[in-house]
Amino acid sequence: MQIFNLQSHLDNIYATFPEADHKPIIGITANFVDGDAALRDRYYKQIVSAGGVPVIIPPIADQTVIINTLDGIDGLLLSGGGDLNPLWTGEEPVSALGGINATRDLPELLITRLAYNRQIPILGICRGMQTLAVALDGKVRQDIGSQGPSGGVVRIKHSQDADRGEPTHSVIVQKGSWLYTLYNNEERLLVNSFHHQAVADTGKRFSVTAKSPDGIIEAMESSEMKPMMAVQWHPEWMGDDGLPLFRWLVQQANNYSVAKQLHQRILTLDTHCDTPMFFPQGIHFEQRDPRILVDLHKMTEGRQDAVTMVAYLPQPKLGEKFSSKVDLSWVGSQPQSVTPMQYADLIFDRIEDIVRQNSNYVSIARTPADLYQDKRNGRKSIMLGIENGLALNHDVQNVKHFAQRGVVYITLCHNGDNDICDSAKGCNTHNGVSDFGESVIEQMNLNGIMVDLSHANEKSFFDALNISATPIVCSHSNCRALCDHPRNLTDEQLRRLARRGGVAHITLYNGFLRHDGQATILDAMAHLEHAIEVMGIDHVGLGTDFDGDGGIVGLRDSSEMLNFTMQLLRRKYSERDIEKIWGGNWLRVMAEVQKFPERQ
Repeated sequence: MQIFNLQSHLDNIYATFPEADHKPIIGITANFVDGDAALRDRYYKQIVSAGGVPVIIPPIADQTVIINTLDGIDGLLLSGGGDLNPLWTGEEPVSALGGINATRDLPELLITRLAYNRQIPILGICRGMQTLAVALDGKVRQDIGSQGPSGGVVRIKHSQDADRGEPTHSVIVQKGSWLYTLYNNEERLLVNSFHHQAVADTGKRFSVTAKSPDGIIEAMESSEMKPMMAVQWHPEWMGDDGLPLFRWLVQQANNYSVAKQLHQRILTLDTHCDTPMFFPQGIHFEQRDPRILVDLHKMTEGRQDAVTMVAYLPQPKLGEKFSSKVDLSWVGSQPQSVTPMQYADLIFDRIEDIVRQNSNYVSIARTPADLYQDKRNGRKSIMLGIENGLALNHDVQNVKHFAQRGVVYITLCHNGDNDICDSAKGCNTHNGVSDFGESVIEQMNLNGIMVDLSHANEKSFFDALNISATPIVCSHSNCRALCDHPRNLTDEQLRRLARRGGVAHITLYNGFLRHDGQATILDAMAHLEHAIEVMGIDHVGLGTDFDGDGGIVGLRDSSEMLNFTMQLLRRKYSERDIEKIWGGNWLRVMAEVQKFPERQ
């Protein structure tokens, strides 16, 4: 019986509210009909049944409204409705095109693309599937009756006259897909159908997961391991039979919500990127620049707090001049030649310029305390590193110079032996660390700079481990037990590194993760978990090598860093352990190294 007593309803809420579980908020795009934003009740009722909290998103193209909307939701449901304007894909309308809904097109295309950039889980339904495809470089058939499959295929009816909840045709499901799993490994599903448009080409970001008997694409999911899925039928009308899709969205949204809340509480640090290598291209770090994998927008989208940008110095071969190996076109005065030390300083000068121009959003951090202060102030942090001790110009006194510039680590060598030590890709020039290299390590200890042994060969690694009075780091190295490459660390190296208190951070370079095929985030997780098994949770982290050929499926750039956290959460790592992996272990070593000079 309906009780028309407001206070009794309020009493019920007050009695349970303090213990109420958080439920993910699902934004649902509204239709637009005769001047009104409207939505069938089936959409939001299914979201509630699946355990989510529905909110309706009106079709507004204002960028501030869209960005604030995305900040407030945990998942996005793209609802059905009228046709998309074919001009969005550069096509002219065919005669059978139905009624387009221009008011919806731009707002939904924008919010879809921006949600994609932010890793927000997405479920598309009918028009929503087509919107997802168009927003992410796919193609739509304007009318499957005139543009659908031919060649003797019998075309089935895709716009039923039966009740909306009645299934009227079948779809064949791709084995191994999310859809296949959600429906208990069923290869054939019965679905309803009322559409005359459909996805013609999913584009590279999606793979087809279901087709109707006449070849029409009926479902797709992310090929990039993102939480995105879409179906051409209308599960909102199919009651319990449609509910698994909504449960999937709500579960993915819950994972996303937990991850983004976690990122608010912990510091997230990538210990190695090579973005300065792109300075000659005139990049814009303050924009979402497609030429680079790390910029302010991508760091914000991925909820990443900090990154160590390195001055990378290519190792010249015997007889080559260093200045012949570098592009100086981006330097204002365009010098004819530079020494390695001057080149590193030019890179740091440019980074400092970028920070000055964007001081409200980013600053240079030199200590763990600086990083935490930036996070409290809502700023991103850049730390400075050197990749290749060649930058010292064979002068040990230059260690102090770079310490004063704020350099937090120096990778002793790169791909080739230098005057400090032998490289994993070198010729065993010194049989490990040279005499000069020993003095460099000692000065790094005395000046509070971390010794980084990524790129060093095994003899150099163990020599440096014995020489250094402070723990050493490997800023971007993987496990040789899983991928036999000389750049990767053996289990014995990992064990010795951990015994000395050091850390090894897995990297996202395809060839260091696997020998064949395309590496994915799952390969990165395998290397991380192997390192944890060998070293313990206190000695691991992430150094992406973004913009230095790093980047894999699921972790292609800084905007996808939240995916790393979601993988950790799926594996039931605690918040404390995730904090350690995301930089806590590294900062423990950094603090110890930076305090060492005070104790001398």
